[in-house]
Amino acid sequence: MMRRRDFLATLALPALPANPATILTHEHVLVDFIGAAGIVPGRYDPEEVFRTAKPKLEEVARLGCRRLQECTPNFLGRDPRLLRRLADATGVEIWTNTGLYGARNHLFLPEYARTETSEQLARRWEQEWRQGIDGMKPRFIKIGVNRGPLHALDRKLIEAAALCSLHTGLAIASHTGDGAAALEQIDIVVRMKASPGKFVWVHAHNEKDHSMHEKAARAGAWVEFDGISPKSLDWHLACLRQMEQRGLLERVLISQDAGWYHVGEPGGGAYRGYATIYTHFLPMLPASWAQLLLVRNPIQAFGA
Repeated sequence: MMRRRDFLATLALPALPANPATILTHEHVLVDFIGAAGIVPGRYDPEEVFRTAKPKLEEVARLGCRRLQECTPNFLGRDPRLLRRLADATGVEIWTNTGLYGARNHLFLPEYARTETSEQLARRWEQEWRQGIDGMKPRFIKIGVNRGPLHALDRKLIEAAALCSLHTGLAIASHTGDGAAALEQIDIVVRMKASPGKFVWVHAHNEKDHSMHEKAARAGAWVEFDGISPKSLDWHLACLRQMEQRGLLERVLISQDAGWYHVGEPGGGAYRGYATIYTHFLPMLPASWAQLLLVRNPIQAFGA
């Protein structure tokens, strides 16, 4: 395995603007948990979602957010038309994704994901990247897997994501059940000859064993502690301190997994804004960490 120092030496930090604004790598606008079989047009009012999300995005724009990566995959409520409208209205650059979500025991996978090969799925995702989705080009791959050891369907998704990443250069953001599943995915990415530096372990804060975080980072992957909320501040800070003590803070991403207009709930339910990371969490960190975690690392992981 490549030593951490050797691996990091191969990574060139991109040039940054003089006053870089910040990037949130894992957030949502809208989600629909009905399942792939029930996803049909007309299940929600885009105007109501727009009115709900717009002030939350305007708030975080005032706090310095330049880019928000919307991580709702296809068959879970992905809506590029809505995202494009919100970006135009608020000035926040919003990224959408390609890929499929296999977590929650594959409820959100369309039938073709069960019958097609990883190569066929990768070609579908590459076509979305080349042609765009409703006028919006996906800028990363979003998948989801269950806890390890991985089910065959989960392994197929990560194989497809690795192939797509290899052919397009897109990063893979993978909703991951635990550390065992994260390490298994990294092994698959390497076996498929894609770069472990293109793999992001999403929801890594749910794994309580910090040695798993270290192993993933030393393998060259990104470890994402998202889900930051007023109730989680101490735990997220502990996760960052553990990585800093191991000299691995440069392999860490942070975000909130916030937003969440829930289709089917009155008014979309309780839509959580995106400001907590700025108003509550960053003041707890050393000043030098903010640019690393919210500017340099996101750009290095996903691109500018």
